Amino acid sequence: MALTAELRRPQLREVAGIPLQATTVDNWSQIQNFEAKPDDLLICTYPKSGDYGTQGEQDLGLLSQHGLLTSGTTWIQEIVDMIEQNGDVEKCQRAIIQHRHPFIEWARPPQLSGVEKANVMPSPRTIRTHLPIQLLPPSFWENNCKFLYVARNAKDCMVSYYHFQRMNQMLPDPGTWEEYFESFISGKVGWGSWYDHVKGWWEMKERYQILFLFYEDIKKDPKHEIQKVMKFMGRNLDETVLDRIVQETSFEKMKENPMTNRSTVPKSILDQSISPFMRKGTVGDWKNHFTVAQNERFDQIYRKKMEGTSINFCMEL
Repeated sequence: MALTAELRRPQLREVAGIPLQATTVDNWSQIQNFEAKPDDLLICTYPKSGDYGTQGEQDLGLLSQHGLLTSGTTWIQEIVDMIEQNGDVEKCQRAIIQHRHPFIEWARPPQLSGVEKANVMPSPRTIRTHLPIQLLPPSFWENNCKFLYVARNAKDCMVSYYHFQRMNQMLPDPGTWEEYFESFISGKVGWGSWYDHVKGWWEMKERYQILFLFYEDIKKDPKHEIQKVMKFMGRNLDETVLDRIVQETSFEKMKENPMTNRSTVPKSILDQSISPFMRKGTVGDWKNHFTVAQNERFDQIYRKKMEGTSINFCMEL
């Protein structure tokens, strides 16, 4: 890893052992004191299960505000917005996706922070986060908010996160694939361990209003999963509207949509010549990256880390 790259790209800092962007850590008090409301809906994902954050009131809020389309942050966000807007495509074009729903841990002064943006939103609010359960502002639990969690299998998530970190100039350089493999399995990446993140939210789903979705299920049967989201949100849309939402939130449509594909973000922040923001959106792409030895080692670590949990992931379709 080149020293110049290390110096140029920001490094992560920690809160309670979880690596986060430095500007988030600097704003931690405001984030923790955020006042949730009972009718808030919080979209929760591990990075590249959904999205990230960047800069430029219009462009900068991009990265830290997404939630990478790997675990499905961008994807589920567009689905939720389409449901909120009753399938009205024009209304969903009102702003680029990262500005429609604030990313609660986003902070990059002098721009408005995610907390400040959420504070001026009318209710009911839809907000986003990548935070693990132990770092979530307590008011979300206290107000019994609704949580929409999307999980993606760890192998595809790792691959997607690696490529995202390569092109995202606001995150540390990921190094080689071999180096990143070690960072990911040890939880030394932004927002911490995938294993702990997913297990934490899974274990909370019986105690709070949490709809736990799998990225792979949305890929396999989008209509069925969108219906679940619609019901969870207390909405009842007719079949024609539902079919339109399925069509408009397909990977192919969203990849071409400037409101969702981050094409407006400057190259100095998201260098899509290195890797497109919306890369493949497939299930099983990890097979093109993992060596046999890496796969065997990963499976061994996975069994140990996920022991005792009932969660089951689909690694290929």
